[in-house]
Amino acid sequence: MLDTKAYAAFDAKSPLGPFALQRREPGETDVLLEILYCGVCHSDLHQVRDEWQNSTFPMVPGHEVVGRVARVGARVTRFKPGDLAGIGCMVDSCRTCENCRAGLEQYCLRGSVMTYNGVEKDGKTRTQGGYSARIVADESFVLRVSAGASLPGVAPLLCAGITTYSPLKHWSVGKGHKLGVLGLGGLGHMAVKLGAAFGAEVTLLSSSPSKRADAARLGAAEFLLTSDDKAVAAAAGRFDFLIDTVSAPHDLARYAGLLRRDGVMILLGAPDKPATLPAFSLIMARRSIAGSLIGGIKETQEMLDFCAAREIVSDVETIAIQDIDKAYDRMLRGDVRYRFVIDLATLDR
Repeated sequence: MLDTKAYAAFDAKSPLGPFALQRREPGETDVLLEILYCGVCHSDLHQVRDEWQNSTFPMVPGHEVVGRVARVGARVTRFKPGDLAGIGCMVDSCRTCENCRAGLEQYCLRGSVMTYNGVEKDGKTRTQGGYSARIVADESFVLRVSAGASLPGVAPLLCAGITTYSPLKHWSVGKGHKLGVLGLGGLGHMAVKLGAAFGAEVTLLSSSPSKRADAARLGAAEFLLTSDDKAVAAAAGRFDFLIDTVSAPHDLARYAGLLRRDGVMILLGAPDKPATLPAFSLIMARRSIAGSLIGGIKETQEMLDFCAAREIVSDVETIAIQDIDKAYDRMLRGDVRYRFVIDLATLDR
């Protein structure tokens, strides 16, 4: 076993702190990564505070992992020591169900193995995530990272990037489409960047007028201030697609009304309270409300290659691991542009 430094949540109320865990020795098809950077996702905060009521402690969060390959198993063919690589939200799946065979491991019918707060396929070994010095995973769930990329900016692509890329690809969003992006945070800023890169005409919808300049810088053609009721009413029926990244409760019917006939509103945010939606907000224009998770491994690699070719990375603020609780508090206040990323070299302080 490999002794590994980490930062963990020990319960839902206490600050995170130093933690020692043991990683398995790499098996024949495993890759050992020395972690360089790990993004901070809003779901990390949900999990460490047990807001989804499924948390097990102690928990090492983190599923936006970028590092350097330190060792590989004898049967590994896609990686060698020294390569840059990443690990996203999953580290395994059943690999045999119809969804896994279709490259949709995120929808594994037997349950994907999450990078942290999950259980390995043996049914008992708990997974621990990227707020740590190293991680081991099967090469089938390890992703290639292009040399020369800004590694802190690449890390959030493993969640925020693929979470927005996947629905854009699935619904074939592109040239000729009007795309609205609701919310400009970690997910929203990637939806703007990727939507523009796909050729759509992007409008950012935000309640904060201070986001207008950033929206334009990120690639949005227009800005809609959602606190302006007259502006929202004037935008009725404008969009072919809406990507909703908001994780706080909000009025879905209000935004569904911005869709044209046959428009689709894609939910990516996960508020902690159920939403209500009057049926007529959909019926009268044959609108649809859909949801999307992350992407499968093949699609995630496609996304990384797409972003590398176009020099697309996340806008990040790099932090020391010791500042993680301050980062969570700032994230709740919206005080980050637009993703915190942990420099894991700070574990040695």
